[in-house]
Amino acid sequence: AFASLVFTVTDPNDLSVINEFRKGLENPEVLKWPENGGDPCGSPVWPHIVCSGSRIQQIQVMGLGLKGPLPQNLNKLSRLTHLGLQKNQFSGKLPSFSGLSELSFAYLDFNQFDTIPLDFFDGLVNLQVLALDENPLNATSGWSLPNGLQDSAQLINLTMINCNLAGPLPEFLGTMSSLEVLLLSTNRLSGPIPGTFKDAVLKMLWLNDQSGDGMSGSIDVVATMVSLTHLWLHGNQFSGKIPVEIGNLTNLKDLSVNTNNLVGLIPESLANMPLDNLDLNNNHFMGPVPKFKATNVSFMSNSFCQTKQGAVCAPEVMALLEFLDGVNYPSRLVESWSGNNPCDGRWWGISCDDNQKVSVINLPKSNLSGTLSPSIANLETVTRIYLESNNLSGFVPSSWTSLKSLSILDLSNNNISPPLPKFTTPLKLVLNGNPKLTSNPPGANPSPNNSTTPADSPTSSVPSSRPNSSSSVIFKPAEQSPEKKDSKSKIAIVVVPIAGCLLLVFLAIPLYIYVCKKSKDKHQAPTALVVHPRDPSDSDNVVKIAIANQTNGSLSTVNASGSASIHSGESHMIEAGNLLISVQVLRNVTKNFSPENELGRGGFGVVYKGELDDGTQIAVKRMEAGIV
Repeated sequence: AFASLVFTVTDPNDLSVINEFRKGLENPEVLKWPENGGDPCGSPVWPHIVCSGSRIQQIQVMGLGLKGPLPQNLNKLSRLTHLGLQKNQFSGKLPSFSGLSELSFAYLDFNQFDTIPLDFFDGLVNLQVLALDENPLNATSGWSLPNGLQDSAQLINLTMINCNLAGPLPEFLGTMSSLEVLLLSTNRLSGPIPGTFKDAVLKMLWLNDQSGDGMSGSIDVVATMVSLTHLWLHGNQFSGKIPVEIGNLTNLKDLSVNTNNLVGLIPESLANMPLDNLDLNNNHFMGPVPKFKATNVSFMSNSFCQTKQGAVCAPEVMALLEFLDGVNYPSRLVESWSGNNPCDGRWWGISCDDNQKVSVINLPKSNLSGTLSPSIANLETVTRIYLESNNLSGFVPSSWTSLKSLSILDLSNNNISPPLPKFTTPLKLVLNGNPKLTSNPPGANPSPNNSTTPADSPTSSVPSSRPNSSSSVIFKPAEQSPEKKDSKSKIAIVVVPIAGCLLLVFLAIPLYIYVCKKSKDKHQAPTALVVHPRDPSDSDNVVKIAIANQTNGSLSTVNASGSASIHSGESHMIEAGNLLISVQVLRNVTKNFSPENELGRGGFGVVYKGELDDGTQIAVKRMEAGIV
């Protein structure tokens, strides 16, 4: 035995590890190693072992069906560079690889390892390929990649499909300058793709089918990875739009984003990419289906307005979808705004008129954020827009002033910025609760009866009435500081008395004029007359006229049809039948009501005779005061 030990080529420590390896197997005979010992690095060299001198460098047992655990001192094979244990039935706890500084390729995938130690990755400074796919590691709690892996600066391929990786995707993976293949499908990863992945040199990135909540957030960062050839993101909760910059990935051949929460229109840059495979199924893509250049493309179960590639959407649909894009696609609207007819009753917050044209946009408290789209100006029939109590910012598009039918625009309780466009048509513009707007926003047309009463927009039903008032701006003025309030109070103390005095003067002058005039009228009131038309049955064909006492201050005239009118002043004319007689003429023809012209007296006054220049006989009754 001593002689055998002396002449053994294999390093004793390496030989000890190999013997432990064989001893732990349930079926070591599969290896066809000598049963009674021997020299792995001697002559002949053992199958599946590669040595360099006396040190074991490689163990390659792929697909032999070996069963059993690995020796926990495996890391004593300090010159090990290649370890190929894939596609067997190894089980139990993985040994620590700490200290295997020369290990470059480690294939441990498709086995039954159930535990991985915390220091497994420590010191693997020359590691280039590591595969741990399809192992039930830490099945109960899951596990995360430790920070020690970032010391593997030479790492090119890292594949860990379905091995219970959990938690967020480590940021340091995005900074590993040599990493080209990262396959982490079917794990428990969650959260977004970190921003550190910007401009990563990855060629293959698989993050698909994460269990639990799945990965989420925007996919904008992938558009910066210009080396990508394969990108699998399906089976997650990614949201937002496909970035327009996706067209920069000129090497991309395989893109799968199906079964996510992606929204919006398909960018033309994606449609023009000559992909081998493109899977867009089961998302919330909207608008028209473009003509794709991909060889194989699938876009089922989305919210497209049409089902045929290249078919266009109705103009009203496109206007509303552009609005939706500006307010960041709130989920409730994304789920209901589908198809090519916004008047079919399914579009939440949209009402239409009898002509099936959009008339009301009613979206208060609808989780809208972002900015207002100019596209709404294309909805020429819209009469009311209710967008209060959201998180809208930016400006009101100037194009909205072209909406001639718009009567109410409620933007209260948002974060709208000035200046406001100038609406030229009557409009109730409600702006209270926008801290960036002052109490007199520029460009508005406030009504003289402007108030701060809230708008009458409902939260569950669309109002049916339109106000008939002129254009008005309703707002809530910003709170003033105590110093400003005190200053304004002092100004008011001085201004109010002066204004009061001026008001009294302005009221007194017209009052004085009015009193004087009344007094004058009382003293100069003309005599009142009543003219009776000719009676055809009257033999003397006399026109009868009644005149009141001068102190009565009025002149009554009766025309031929019997209606009366009142005049004042002696220059007025009296119409009697077909006669037009002035008061002065009556005085002349009765000789100023001389007693010698008196015809008689009655209960209501004295009757005087007179003769006009044309010979017409008249009788004038001068009535006593109070009779007329």
